[in-house]
Amino acid sequence: MATVRTTGNTLKRILTEIKAISPEGNHKESLAAKYIISQYKKYETTEQLHCRAKEEMQFTARTYLCYLQSVRQHKELSELYKGGGERSVRQTADMVGFKLPHDPK
Repeated sequence: MATVRTTGNTLKRILTEIKAISPEGNHKESLAAKYIISQYKKYETTEQLHCRAKEEMQFTARTYLCYLQSVRQHKELSELYKGGGERSVRQTADMVGFKLPHDPK
């Protein structure tokens, strides 16, 4: 069974990821954040109570956290390694070490 500390940590990390992708930076007002917090409150249990729905919620929360992190990392990598557009024939030939026919030897 997940502990209360793990539950709070997962929620905090999900809200951090939502904040990172939120354009205004106001993640607490977003519908996603409100929904996630309401689901956490709905399935809140004490440490003495064993609840299958709570465990399912934890699994879903960790899966959603992984998804949010992956989307953010993909966006960062895409921006980092995006192409610079098409190269000219001359640039391509210079890049691979060839000389064009009209170049002097």
